[in-house]
Amino acid sequence: MTSTPPPREPAPRRARPRSTTSAAAADVPTTAAPAPVPATTPTTPAASAAPAAAAAAPAAAPAPGRAPVGRIPVVDVSPVVEAGRWPAKAVVGEAVPVRATVFREGHDACAATAVLVGPDGTDRARATMVDIAPGLDRYEARLVPDEPGAWGFRVEGWSDPFGTWAHDAPLKVGADVDVELVLEEGARLLARAADRTADDAGAAVPDADRQVLQDAVTALRDGTRPAPARLAAGLSAEVRAALAAHPVREMLSPSPVYPLVVDRPLALAGAWYEIFPRSIGATYDDATGTWTTGTLRTAARDLPRIAGLGFDVVYLTPIHPIGTTHRKGRNNTLDPRPGDPGSPYAIGSPDGGHDAIEPSLGTFEDFDAFVAEARAQGLEVALDLALQCSPDHPWVAAHPEWFTTRLDGTIAYAENPPKKYQDIYPLNFDNDPEGIYAEIRRVLQVWIDHGVTAFRVDNPHTKPLEFWERILADVRATHPEVVFLSEAFTRPAMMLNLARVGFHQSYTYFTWRNTKEEIEEYLAEVSDEQGSWMRPSFWPTTHDILTPYLQTGGTAGFAVRAVLAALGAPTWGIYSGYELVEDVPRPGVEEQIDNEKYEFKPRDWSAAEPLGIARLLRSLNEIRRAHPALLQLRNLTVHPTSDDQVVAFSRHLPAHLSPTGSADTVLVVVNLDPRAAHDAVLDLDLAALGLEPDARFVAHDVLSQEAYAWDAHPWVRLDPYSRVAHVVVVERV
Repeated sequence: MTSTPPPREPAPRRARPRSTTSAAAADVPTTAAPAPVPATTPTTPAASAAPAAAAAAPAAAPAPGRAPVGRIPVVDVSPVVEAGRWPAKAVVGEAVPVRATVFREGHDACAATAVLVGPDGTDRARATMVDIAPGLDRYEARLVPDEPGAWGFRVEGWSDPFGTWAHDAPLKVGADVDVELVLEEGARLLARAADRTADDAGAAVPDADRQVLQDAVTALRDGTRPAPARLAAGLSAEVRAALAAHPVREMLSPSPVYPLVVDRPLALAGAWYEIFPRSIGATYDDATGTWTTGTLRTAARDLPRIAGLGFDVVYLTPIHPIGTTHRKGRNNTLDPRPGDPGSPYAIGSPDGGHDAIEPSLGTFEDFDAFVAEARAQGLEVALDLALQCSPDHPWVAAHPEWFTTRLDGTIAYAENPPKKYQDIYPLNFDNDPEGIYAEIRRVLQVWIDHGVTAFRVDNPHTKPLEFWERILADVRATHPEVVFLSEAFTRPAMMLNLARVGFHQSYTYFTWRNTKEEIEEYLAEVSDEQGSWMRPSFWPTTHDILTPYLQTGGTAGFAVRAVLAALGAPTWGIYSGYELVEDVPRPGVEEQIDNEKYEFKPRDWSAAEPLGIARLLRSLNEIRRAHPALLQLRNLTVHPTSDDQVVAFSRHLPAHLSPTGSADTVLVVVNLDPRAAHDAVLDLDLAALGLEPDARFVAHDVLSQEAYAWDAHPWVRLDPYSRVAHVVVVERV
């Protein structure tokens, strides 16, 4: 069950620095900070006694509950959701971009440090932030949590006396103004820095760095040398490096600690494969005109094929007993034929409800065997959680108050005009919310206890946010490994806030973004600030959705959308049958003819290999696993191209943030036109690729295993009948 796609509401255009330009500038190593700086007590160097008049007339205090602005203001910190009402999100190993606006009065220099606070409340890592928008005082650094849990972060603004001196001294010495005074000021500053055995964060200052600073002090005070030479010694690369690692920080002004929840990697990155278990192994008897259903046991036999395609998660549509009252027939008709299995979303019969298994599929012993085989194949099992009932569900008789009763005494069935679901009763959370909560929490535990580690939640936007906030927190507290994927194709506010209250991942509008402008805009949107709470899951199709692009795009269209989905987001998924280019719609709607929701649909997988889509899926998943940059979210840059059908984007992970210790950059170039070849010149942002200006590089296409010599403006030609995309690994010359 799904929603009609909402009207397109593009993100507002706004001026901002390009995301990977800032990432390239701000990706700096993090170092341990064994002695944390309290977030609530700014530290400053000793100040002179305040004049009596100032003491008698203090500045107005901030309003109750509001933190003071601090000597070096730190504002507009991100990622922060509703001033910290809900935590921002990350996963283990993710490079989290922390940003803030930091400034001060006058012309003296200031700087900022991002601090990662561990679940135990201690400072785990810190990184000096880099100005990513000169003139706008916007700073960024990236921090990498290394375990799941409730983390936090803060930003520390501080006065930078060395930065001030390094800016002013060359001007004064060059103008022959107060030369000896200026050089002595530098000497005293560096002497103070050299005298430290540890910096103000508690990190030891290496003896080698202290010696560099002491040598610079000696050179600055050497009156036998020319002033420019003395100044150069105080501003040497070695001095700058020593103070970059252990800066002299004054007027330290920390922000509050903001929450950051850290999950296991699957919460951000994974490849999902959707199946209807009853279709796998189903057979039809021509002589009798009857079907024999597939079972959990026959479905388990297909798991090696799914794992062989490189998927991480096998997602099962509901496997619960199916009602017979108002059962739907083929293609959603109200007139089922004998033997029609009904929709698995019409949950509940005398055989049980959400905590039971459809008898024709097997037993819990069969389900446990399915889970065991999935794990043996390296797959996790996800189950559809559809909180709705058939009229035959045990809840209907036992708890009629859990449903909406109309004026005529009947229970209201589900509607999403023009769609009608006469075989489904929605839950009403208003009459007995505690009773419903307790029962659904019990049901979740049943499946968690049987090895389910992820739930794809059907239509969560039709249930109260407060319900989801509570139950997701409850499951997280006892089973933090369990991942919840929100299937909410609805208004932006609801989608975003479902993510904020606790859903780990979200279906997205990607399915309906087809033009170059739409795709570029959407890739940038979900990979920027929004990615701090709404992790996108890209699906080209679902069992309910077959877009016009795929209805008419043929095999090339399926290939294009697979490339965009697999490489445009860390999590992606396909619905079984994608390999066979199933593209025939039911007239008048955006879904397949002979929808699998209402009938058995066994498939001949041998027919998939000649089409090439299965090979492409396998290649895409292999590429994803080989390249950690593709498993990050907030590291994407869109690159301009000269053709309105050619899209280019890249993901870059610098060496110090990469689990391999080596930089990883993947550039994707796609022809969106499934019917015609297109030429284009790319306008590559080399900094976003981790390269120097005017660099040349080897473009290794890992789809075709070809290599090209490229620069910032390569020419490409993509023909949908032979090559819909370049997937290029950037290799330095």
